[in-house]
Formats: sequence, structure tokens, C-alpha cells
Amino acid sequence: VLCGGEALPRELAERLLPCCAALWNMYGPTETTIWSLVSEVESGEGQVPIGAPIANTQIFLLDSHRQPVPIGVPGELYLGGDGLARGYWNRPELTAEKFIDHPLEEGARLYNTGDLARYRPDGSIEFLGRVDDQVKVRGFRIELGEIEHVLSKNEAVKECAVVAQTKRTGDSQLVAHVIFDPGQSATVSELRKHLRSELPDYMIPPAFVMPDELPRTPNGKIDRKELRKSDAAAAVGAETYVPPKTPTEVFLAEKWREILGIERVGTHDNFFELGGHSLLAMKVVFEVEKEIGERVLPMDLLVQNLAQFAEMCDRRRDRSENGSQEPEATGVLGRLKRHLSRGSKR
Repeated sequence: VLCGGEALPRELAERLLPCCAALWNMYGPTETTIWSLVSEVESGEGQVPIGAPIANTQIFLLDSHRQPVPIGVPGELYLGGDGLARGYWNRPELTAEKFIDHPLEEGARLYNTGDLARYRPDGSIEFLGRVDDQVKVRGFRIELGEIEHVLSKNEAVKECAVVAQTKRTGDSQLVAHVIFDPGQSATVSELRKHLRSELPDYMIPPAFVMPDELPRTPNGKIDRKELRKSDAAAAVGAETYVPPKTPTEVFLAEKWREILGIERVGTHDNFFELGGHSLLAMKVVFEVEKEIGERVLPMDLLVQNLAQFAEMCDRRRDRSENGSQEPEATGVLGRLKRHLSRGSKR
């Protein structure tokens, strides 16, 4: 059995293996005469690789400067060799854009597939998604396929899709749509922890949605355009929503909601996990200082949820009203706070 045209899901591969003498995963675009890489599939876990180049075919994984990437680092996939097409019929501009000069062979060319992939330690190639799925969030270029790849490695996840949505504030945020295997589940905290084991913080989606199914195009592909239209604001935050109770919690929740452009904020929510960043943290600090009349630092938002932050604000307000001062913090965090405090006074 030869599978091609779309990424081969591991679940489908495991169902096919007992039914055939051999199962092959095939990769290649029309511009390189269809098949360019092949991999005989074996039973196992994780993503099915697209394998290695067939005879008389070359593959290069290059970065944005068209320099080779090391093992494990995503790169854009270029193909060359005897199967390469001459170009597009009567489309010289598109041909010049997609068919580039070969960096190592004079007179030869490479085709830019527009796909992202990376080398595995065993030398095989792993498909990660389209370059078209690359988005820019808070100045960071992010490959959505890389987030999906890591998320899909969670044993509870059956299928997932990550999109970038524009919030009411005009900022972009990542939203992960996750479907679990029957009888399996995971909390938002567990999914975030799983992603953090392989990805930097700026690639961790602040919003998670757990729908019954993902929207599909007529040919069965995930309809990402439809996903981007969905309102994920209510899904942002901790998996268990606890409404704010104290006046300070209510005040902070409203300010966070306004500044972050989301629907609701609960006492278990963390400002940065909701999609906040340093510039928005300064807005929160400004509003809080106006309310309680005491100095607050952006770093106070780092490791505290809304309830903890509200409690800290109440303590500082009480001390200020009673004419006492908060005990000096100790340790690395305390030294850093004192250093920043001295800097602001100067």
C-alpha cells in the first residue's frame, strides 16, 4: 500500500499495517514528478516520517538565508535531481521564484516546496507542515505546524489544529483546537506543560478549545479559515473557571479582561498564560498603582494567578493605610526588586 498526498496519520498507519504486505509513505510534489521521498512504515509511535530521497533525487533543508539546518531544527524543504520539472508553462515569474540555482552544482536548480521539515537523528525526514502556516505573534515568527507536531505527541491527543486569531485589542494570539482519543483527556495545564517540554514560552497557545470535531473542507482537510472565525475568547484561561469574589479580584479581573481583550478572567488564571506580555503588564501595573496607591512591579504578575496577585495588592494597600512597610524580600527575586526600585528612584 502506497500512501501520499497528505500526511499519513499514525492511527491510520497502524490500522493498515496488518492488512498489507508492506506499507509505504510517499512524499513529493508535481514539480518533482510526484514521488521524491519514500519511507517503509513500521509499527510504532509518533509521527510517520517521509523517509529519504529516492534514486537520483536530492533533498536540502535550508533556513531563511538558504543555509543548511542541523538535525532537529525545522527548515524549508528543497528538492533537486533528475525528476525536477523545467518550470511552469508560460509562468516565468513563478518559475524564477520557485526554481532557484543549485548552491553546489553549476547549471542545476532546486525546487522550493514551501514545506517545513526536519532531520531525525536516524537521518530520516519528518514533515512539519506548510510555510504558509507561519505566523507572526508579538514579533516572533512561529510555525504552527511545529506546535501541532509537539501537541500531537501527547498520548491523549487524537487530532489538533493551531491557528492565530486577532483579538479585540488588535493583537494576535495562538488558539489550539484539540480532540482527544476516546476515553482519554488532558487538562489545559497538562497540555501546556507538555508543550513547554519542547517549545519556548512564546509558542505556547494561551487559548485551548476542545470541540467535538474540527471543521473540514469538501476534500476532507481541516478548514483553518473556519477555525480562525471561531470565538475562542471564552476558552482562554484555566480549565476550571472560578469567578472573582473580593472587590480587588473583581477590579483586577475587569482590567485584565479589558487589556487582554478576552471574555472572562477567573481567580486561577495567570496573566501571561492568558496571552499577556511585558508591554501589557505595564498597563496592568499602571492601573493597579492608581487603584491601591502603592508601587507594583510587572514581575509580580509572573508566577501569580489573579487571586494571589489580588491578595498581594490588598496586603500592600493595608500596610500603606496603616503606615507600615512591607518586609524586605529576600533571595534572588528580592535582590532584583531592590535593584529595579533603586533604578526607578534614580
